[in-house]
Amino acid sequence: MTDDLTRHMYLLAHDDTAHGPYDRSRTELLVRAAALVDLAMRGRLGEDGGTVTVSGSRPTGDPVLDGVLRDAADGHGWKQLVRQHRKRTLREVEDRLAAEGLLTVREPRTPFGTRRLTLTDPAARTAPHARVTAALHGDGPVQDIPLADAALLALAAAGGVRSVVSRRDRKTFRARIDAGTARLAALAPGLEKTVRALPTTMIAAQGGMGGS
Repeated sequence: MTDDLTRHMYLLAHDDTAHGPYDRSRTELLVRAAALVDLAMRGRLGEDGGTVTVSGSRPTGDPVLDGVLRDAADGHGWKQLVRQHRKRTLREVEDRLAAEGLLTVREPRTPFGTRRLTLTDPAARTAPHARVTAALHGDGPVQDIPLADAALLALAAAGGVRSVVSRRDRKTFRARIDAGTARLAALAPGLEKTVRALPTTMIAAQGGMGGS
């Protein structure tokens, strides 16, 4: 069974004190990237000359991933797919977690307000957090870490999720983070490059880059 990387990424990015993601615009990109990695791990996404390719026509059974698959069918690059429809994907993940009883959602009272999201069980973060911590601090070769854990570590570090990978961790364990990110190249070289470029993409997004 393939890991649900979008769920794990969202839980890692959730901040109880913020009543939602630690940074919504960054989390949109992280969750979207996690969906692409998940689909690549399932063998549903690949790469041909820098263009993302789709394999198979059956639904995955996950509406969030199926939406991303439909987006990928138009023949985009990885970076464009990370930016495209990222707000929709994040909201779909939140709605799914709410439907499963893991999140309570309070909708904004005004058009300019923000959703207030509360984890019903804060311990839901424990398992993915423990896995990323083990990947970061482990003594064994990075190649022996499950690919899903290496991907979550790479995304959390790229997104600056300090509750998972602190600034000190990013300096101290730079080599392990880099090696974990490099493993994404086995799925698709362009996917690895896109994850490495996430910090720059996030700066552009906060400056008003398009994509909804």
